[in-house]
Amino acid sequence: MAGPQCDICDLYAFPSPERPENLVLVMDVVPRAMPTSTYSDALLYRFRLRPAAIAGTGARTAFAVGDEEQEVVIDCSFDAPRTNAGGGVEQSGRCQTPFAGDVYFRMNDTAGGTTGGVRAFAGLRSEPFFLDFPAMAQTLKSGKLAFREVGVLQGPRGLDRGSNVLAIVVEFPIAALRARGIDSLVTVVGETVAAGKLPIRLERVGRPEIKNLLLGPKDRDTLNRDLDVRDLYNLEDPYHVGPDYRSAYRARLNANLAYMDSWDGKTDWMLDANGQHPLTDLILGDYLVVDPSKPYSEASFFEIELAMLAGRPHQSSGGRSLNDQVMDTIYTLCVNNGNGPRISDHLTQSTQRATLAFPYLAPPNSPREIARPGVPVRPDHMHADGTVHHHHTAFGKYEL
Repeated sequence: MAGPQCDICDLYAFPSPERPENLVLVMDVVPRAMPTSTYSDALLYRFRLRPAAIAGTGARTAFAVGDEEQEVVIDCSFDAPRTNAGGGVEQSGRCQTPFAGDVYFRMNDTAGGTTGGVRAFAGLRSEPFFLDFPAMAQTLKSGKLAFREVGVLQGPRGLDRGSNVLAIVVEFPIAALRARGIDSLVTVVGETVAAGKLPIRLERVGRPEIKNLLLGPKDRDTLNRDLDVRDLYNLEDPYHVGPDYRSAYRARLNANLAYMDSWDGKTDWMLDANGQHPLTDLILGDYLVVDPSKPYSEASFFEIELAMLAGRPHQSSGGRSLNDQVMDTIYTLCVNNGNGPRISDHLTQSTQRATLAFPYLAPPNSPREIARPGVPVRPDHMHADGTVHHHHTAFGKYEL
């Protein structure tokens, strides 16, 4: 709430549709960003990658993830913003990778910067994420599926028609991973970290909506109903969830996954004798899993995990593309485990579809499209950098 510049909206990872031998990483920050919004010069915007292998399938589905010695870290940092002669905001950035020399770029320069095959971009772009939040909120409240025949693009982070974010895009050759022994599956995590001698992790994101949909609601968690675990979860190393609150995260996931399973009036996931949901440990390993050897696919989110659960080889690159209908995949997985029709909120895209060329996210929407009719943005609700204050609720960053 106090620092939208460290608020990660979403994370994406996919083979480039434009250059198939490259892997693309995207991190969106600053919910409902304005033309005057900037990146923080006190933060590192960090991607962490580790190799993975399939350690189990079926009921024992699990990944074996590489250790710290095998980790690839990509950091993007920014200079302090400047006001130019025309009154606009300018900012320069730097991307550091183990693959090549530093990549320098200017905010909103769609060409980005390039060094040694690594390309980086940062700037204001159209918000790519989409869901029908009112329908999801009604479903959460009633315990019954409440999705409509025609979805409404409205909901989290003021995500209405015309919303923008500040995006960070890094693209690099897949061969650079192979040179480090990462030949097949790779996991991806996005973090915002305090720069300097005390690099405190402020937020981390792997798969979409884990914190808001599965860790946020507290009512069904009989063990920790008075505890909001999300800020604790943000401090955890995604690859090494500590023992202090691990049981609390599991209890919250067990409760909310079981609740989602009930939304269609039948049970498709059987809890074990200890009340453990079959998906809990898989989801607690909260990172995108990508197979860069597979071609780009617009609809491949969680396909690798679904294949493991079914005991079959995966067919796609996994990860998450910008136009993927990820909420439909999440609903279908959690509610009926594929034992029935695909559950959809009937939205197929955000305000603008992402493109197939760098920097992939669509151009920003004009400021006049951002405020909803009848819901004026009052100046006293604006942050100094132009972003809008959000009222946090039991659903996290969602604005009700």
